[in-house]
Amino acid sequence: MSVQRSGPLDRCFELVIGGRRQAASSGATFDVADPATGERLATVAQGAPADIDLAVAAAQAEFETGTWRRTNATQRGKVLLAAGTLLRERAEDFAVAECRNAGHPIGNARWEANTAADVFEYFAGAANKHFGQVIPVQDGGLDVVYRDPIGVCGLIVPWNFPLLITCWKVAPALACGNPVVIKPASLTPITALMLAELLVEAGVPEGAVSCVPGPGSVVGNALAADPRVAKLSFTGETATGAKLLRASSDNITRVSLELGGKSACIIFGDAEIHKAAAAAPLSVFDNTGQDCCARSRFLVHRPVYDEFVETFARYTEDLVVGAPLDESTQLGPMISEGQRATSLEYLAIGKAEGAVSVLGGEAPEGPGWYLTPAVLSDVDNDMRVAQEEIFGPVACVIPFDDEDDAIRLANASPYGLSGSLWTRDLGRAIRVSKAVRTGVLSVNSARSVRTEAPFGGFKRSGLGRELGMAAMDHYTEVKNVFYSDE
Repeated sequence: MSVQRSGPLDRCFELVIGGRRQAASSGATFDVADPATGERLATVAQGAPADIDLAVAAAQAEFETGTWRRTNATQRGKVLLAAGTLLRERAEDFAVAECRNAGHPIGNARWEANTAADVFEYFAGAANKHFGQVIPVQDGGLDVVYRDPIGVCGLIVPWNFPLLITCWKVAPALACGNPVVIKPASLTPITALMLAELLVEAGVPEGAVSCVPGPGSVVGNALAADPRVAKLSFTGETATGAKLLRASSDNITRVSLELGGKSACIIFGDAEIHKAAAAAPLSVFDNTGQDCCARSRFLVHRPVYDEFVETFARYTEDLVVGAPLDESTQLGPMISEGQRATSLEYLAIGKAEGAVSVLGGEAPEGPGWYLTPAVLSDVDNDMRVAQEEIFGPVACVIPFDDEDDAIRLANASPYGLSGSLWTRDLGRAIRVSKAVRTGVLSVNSARSVRTEAPFGGFKRSGLGRELGMAAMDHYTEVKNVFYSDE
């Protein structure tokens, strides 16, 4: 479909079950909003446990008696490559849908759609390069390790990067020969439904693809608790991840969780302060701060603290906040009124705790859920604004005294997902990167995620890894077979 650039979309988005569109079993629908206006964008079929039952049954039937698991890995890769090609050809439609449904600036949304195509192309190439091994054993004979498809994969996707994170999960799962049941966030289901239809068009068997929007507490829990689901992959808030882990525990379901973050950006006095400060705003405020990788804690060496705060604030003031479809916009609206209210509440908490408001934190009058990016200085790492994930455009700047102090502060968090380190001292970069307890760390860079490299967190930031060849491990079971030569 070609997505309209204004007004409500003229299509009711149905569920995709076993590769085919259909209404929800109850006939229920719900509306999704355009966060730039607060008005209805589209009507979507609302799934329920009965629909999850149908989707999982279709996936299980495909896994047991269908063709996808038995298709050789090279051919599966060709199908994924076709999906990537279709996605790239339709990148503008996916970008406009993401822009209108998730509030992403159109430039960012185009990058996301093309990066989603990159993900399919990467795993298309990985499909026939993820294999077992032959192990020399003292008994003689032949000992072989196989990597078998794991089975039905339940994939629960968040609202902050709906298309891209869906692709992170779907592509490796399909590359390994598994059927998938996607549960998109209720706030942003449109691009996941579009992707499900595209996959069937590319050649994925119908039974191997389902997409069922609906309330997480109902549809997500039903997916997590279904004993036919062999693998559950969830990206979202930490408390919800813990609930899903409990819901799936009776079935010993294999679970991957990519959860919250409160990532630190450590800036030493020997760093290129201007370069670090120029990179800082989008490292925390990209997607209006609604990013689990956001560098929301800036730990700054005292000798350069004031210089950094001043320069960081100046670059932050230059960010363009505006309508998502405007080509000049860098930051769009927040996803909902509730999410904006939470950020405003945290700003009030921070000021009450003694943090200094340097700039931002204003909710302009008019339509849409906009909030200007806020910088808080003189923050203590024990304050709530420094310990709790806000998931909004709020940055905390915290001073430190020396290398040991920086490491201590960086690790004094229940999370350990991402972060950055800025220094020109190679020895320090090695020492600190080894000491910081986080799953992804970039040195003299503000970017966390690369398609080719594993992504995931320590501590309460989750279990398992997305992306890279490491993702393939999570969608397969290891089987060891010994062949006697006697």
